Amino acid sequence: MLFILYYIVAIVVLVLHFTGVLARYNMEWLILVLAVTVFSAVIYL
Repeated sequence: MLFILYYIVAIVVLVLHFTGVLARYNMEWLILVLAVTVFSAVIYL
């Protein structure tokens, strides 16, 4: 269940990044947080 929620949040963040919404509101750090969580999960597995 949490994986599905994580994927939905990740897709929303990526869509907002590519449409420029994150840059408009100075929230590009969300991409870095997303990357850290993805890479830590890959290293853990």
